[in-house]
Amino acid sequence: MARRGKRRNMSTSPVARIMNHMVEPDSQNKIPEKMDVVEDNSRPEATFQFVMENFSELKEQRMSQPFYVRNLPWNIMVVQKEVRKSWIEPSMTAVAFFLQCAVDSKNTPWSVYATAQLRILAQKKRCHSFVREIQHIFCEQENDWGYHCFMLWKDVINKSKGYIKNDTVIFEVTVMANVAHGLDWDSKKYTGYIGLKNQGETCYMNSLLQALYFTNQLRKAVYKMPTESDDSNKSVTLGLQRLFHDLQLYDEPVDSKKLINNFGWGKVNLYIQHNVQPFLRILLDKLDNKMKGTCVEGTISKLFEGKLISYINCKNVDCTSTRTETFYSIQLNIKGKKNIYKAFNDYIQADILDGYRQYHAGEYGLQDAEKGVIFESFPTVLYLHLGRFRFNPSTLSFDKLDDRFEFYDKINLDRYLKVKEDTPANYILHAVFVENDYNYGGYNVVFINTKGDDQWYIFDNDVVSRCSKKEAIEHNFGGNDRNKEIMSIKPCKNAYMLVYIRDSELKNVLQEVTVNDIPKE
Repeated sequence: MARRGKRRNMSTSPVARIMNHMVEPDSQNKIPEKMDVVEDNSRPEATFQFVMENFSELKEQRMSQPFYVRNLPWNIMVVQKEVRKSWIEPSMTAVAFFLQCAVDSKNTPWSVYATAQLRILAQKKRCHSFVREIQHIFCEQENDWGYHCFMLWKDVINKSKGYIKNDTVIFEVTVMANVAHGLDWDSKKYTGYIGLKNQGETCYMNSLLQALYFTNQLRKAVYKMPTESDDSNKSVTLGLQRLFHDLQLYDEPVDSKKLINNFGWGKVNLYIQHNVQPFLRILLDKLDNKMKGTCVEGTISKLFEGKLISYINCKNVDCTSTRTETFYSIQLNIKGKKNIYKAFNDYIQADILDGYRQYHAGEYGLQDAEKGVIFESFPTVLYLHLGRFRFNPSTLSFDKLDDRFEFYDKINLDRYLKVKEDTPANYILHAVFVENDYNYGGYNVVFINTKGDDQWYIFDNDVVSRCSKKEAIEHNFGGNDRNKEIMSIKPCKNAYMLVYIRDSELKNVLQEVTVNDIPKE
């Protein structure tokens, strides 16, 4: 891979690399998932072609007409190149293939991260298209990226290989791009939503506030809470009302700093991601207390509260101890766990108390026993914290676990209940909280399925944009395994919190919130 020169950090020559990269089978050449949205210029990904006639006459660089992704013009660039295996060997003719982001903004620094699949399409039965991938931060200084030696010229013009027909070769690109930094982007215009200003120290806070805002049943209840006598400098309820109001009615990003100040947490608390769980608990407790005695009393427990039974069962005598607890969220241990079901299995795995760890069963004395937990009920809105942060006593700091962990758009949790509930514990994925070290600027973003219809959006502080379901879910599994089916996102992206909504309550939770629901004052 190169931009007008050798690929960085590559020891092998372009010719050597291309000779080792043979045509992939069909299973590896699948066209990436298409999004069921209107194909406008703001779309997050697209596939386009450059049909090149009179290919054998190619000498000078040829460029396709521009197509648009994220409101940016993109072109395919193709030229014939002379390349060498080494300086002591004769040169060979190759087809150079580049993707260009043709932004005309010399006075404004800009950059955009994108991944792409570059293809020369097969035009003959039982032949396969040739595919190579790139990922790059395009900018004014490096606005094109690709391969000086995408394929050898002799292979492209060899009719038996199926790439050329009637002296015509078809070049195709699928590009997936982020919203560009440094260029104008109207989130409200392109998505219908707005973001929250980046205060520098809010870290996970903006992501959490967006997820709560799109819990529409909660938003409606917050609007109905009486705040006439509240101190505007101290009231969390009033601050949340105003924030929800602004997110619903304004056209530009809004400020969450007032609410954060009212909450009373310092910058250190807000910057540490593992504090998101206690913060959520405290915020929901504050709202629950404020709702008591009002028309929306009980909303918090109805939406977010589940029940867990802790038990100790003696094996050899009739002695059992149980305790029922409520929870707003569940923290799952994901280390060494392949997926969300394996993590839940681990959560309810009983611990054997024997030997020196025997349980003191009162009048029965020390007894072998099982100690564990089982769920009595799951909440309507289920928050799952993935245990990616572990305290390291040697460094007195938290280490981050980047292991691959799979989760799904739909899950069933019936098997983890002591007794099945009246409706199946089927859940739909609503939000994915992601710590991102690279692609979206080096901080937190949240992916939200705002209407439960699989149209996902990325909320990156003040920027909101559409994305594919695959980008929201599979690209956030973490780990070092590359997704070989489609363009890869760097493995530093991984989810640290998930939000699910019970399928039977989806319509209620995501009910429409109109202007009439917003308090006048």
